[in-house]
Amino acid sequence: MTGALYGVGLGPGDPELVTRKAARLIGAADVVAYFSGTHGRSIARSIAAELLPAGVAEEPLVYPVTTGDIDHPGGYPGAIDDFYDRSAARLAVHLAAGRTVVVLCEGDPLFYGSYMYLHDRLAPTFPAEVVPGVTSVSGAAAAAARPLVRHEDVLTVLPGTLPRAELARRLADTQGAAVLKLGRTFPAVRAALAEAGRLDDAVYVERASTAGQRVLPAGDVDPDAVPYFSMVLVPGADRRLARAAETGAAAPAPADPGPATGAPPGPVLVVGLGPGPDGWRTPEVDTALGQVRHVVGYAPYVSRVPQREGLQRHASGNTVELDRARHALELALAGDPVAVVSGGDAGVFGMASAVFEVLDGDTAGRYRDVPVRVLPGVTAAQAVAARAGAPLGGDYAVLSLSDRLKPWPVVERRLAAVAAADLVLAVYNPASRSRTGQVARMRDVLLAHRSPDVPVVIGRDVGRDGEELVVTTLGGLDPAVVDMRCLLIVGSSGTTAGEHGVWTRRFVPAGPDSRDDRAADRTGDGAGDPGGAGSATAPTGAAAVLRR
Repeated sequence: MTGALYGVGLGPGDPELVTRKAARLIGAADVVAYFSGTHGRSIARSIAAELLPAGVAEEPLVYPVTTGDIDHPGGYPGAIDDFYDRSAARLAVHLAAGRTVVVLCEGDPLFYGSYMYLHDRLAPTFPAEVVPGVTSVSGAAAAAARPLVRHEDVLTVLPGTLPRAELARRLADTQGAAVLKLGRTFPAVRAALAEAGRLDDAVYVERASTAGQRVLPAGDVDPDAVPYFSMVLVPGADRRLARAAETGAAAPAPADPGPATGAPPGPVLVVGLGPGPDGWRTPEVDTALGQVRHVVGYAPYVSRVPQREGLQRHASGNTVELDRARHALELALAGDPVAVVSGGDAGVFGMASAVFEVLDGDTAGRYRDVPVRVLPGVTAAQAVAARAGAPLGGDYAVLSLSDRLKPWPVVERRLAAVAAADLVLAVYNPASRSRTGQVARMRDVLLAHRSPDVPVVIGRDVGRDGEELVVTTLGGLDPAVVDMRCLLIVGSSGTTAGEHGVWTRRFVPAGPDSRDDRAADRTGDGAGDPGGAGSATAPTGAAAVLRR
């Protein structure tokens, strides 16, 4: 019979916070293992010291490195993986001999705990059980006596090792937060708190529940004296109400978005962020985002805006474009400059039209004096076309396949008109979770007018992680491979897919006799056909993946 493995949580430091089950298992263990830094001192062992049975075998698992450089072919990750492999092998010897092994873990074993890496390696072979413990976040919140989140507030747990800009963005986008893994990261964490506008409410907790516990405002902390076992807590939005109740003061009233001071309205800048990387965002847009007081938009787009001190973010879900536009205009009435963000170009299936729609419906003239300006961005069609070559080198049309704001028969009529005119077609919103059959219907409409050999480019997540570019033909287009993260470019009779990429010729020869015979066969007489000469060439057989 093999022995059993237990990952036992001991809580944040106070031995009295160890659960009864954890104490029982430690007292019955044959082997007790625990992690430590290179100095050999283990916080977990110190918590459980009075519970260790006489004569128990101890297995100290000493990290080979905690910070700094290491001489290993795989760098720090490779050295740590090897360490966990060796540690698991040591414990496997005891388990194979039938001994009960307890691995001590401060906090909870599966909450940023080292035990989980042993569990990954040993649980498939030996019986393993995890005993939960009081987390460090719970211990710190109790020490600070500050409610973190209430009602529908969201609590976000963040490692302080995140890049400062990413940390600031996430702090700005949540209600309550806990930032762990401080120590040498604290200066960057403090800067991120300031950029997110959360520093004033942030609480620093050091060595929660132990004799060395300290609680003080995060802004008052000496960055040179911050240990790893500390964290910053940021109370949620309702914290202001709790503070008012504690002091007996009246709760602050919500901010009035109207022009209470009589200041002129601020401008509303409707900006396109481009389809992907920061490098595709224009300098004009970067300048604007560095000057506005508020950013309003669909949450994934708001998350792409760098956070800075004094910037307030207003993220919302999909399909509420008019509500977002009204919110931005109301914020501007208070005199603050506001940015409304869209992916790609704000004027191409973006928020610009929604803002002007609200202005057009403002019969009372509430927003009459709000200046509105649209700043362009790189479109998704341009990004996919550039990756593929130059498929938009000639005349082209842009169409959204979504029928959320227009009936599907209108989409079909426009598809047929574009196909009959022999225009290259860039297709936005080709599919979604609820729209799974429209790509096939689009293909059938286009094939009634266009050769099945014309090239089709499928761009997925272009400019972002997981980018994929596939070139196929209209006849070979498989709707099952198209999802909401794709943009399609369907070629014309003047489009070629060759070894150097996909491109559309710039000229269209005059006269009906020069057009593609296959296109003429599908358009009947074709007397009004402005199509070009020659026939398209494209990959035959399976689709070609140009790059991933």
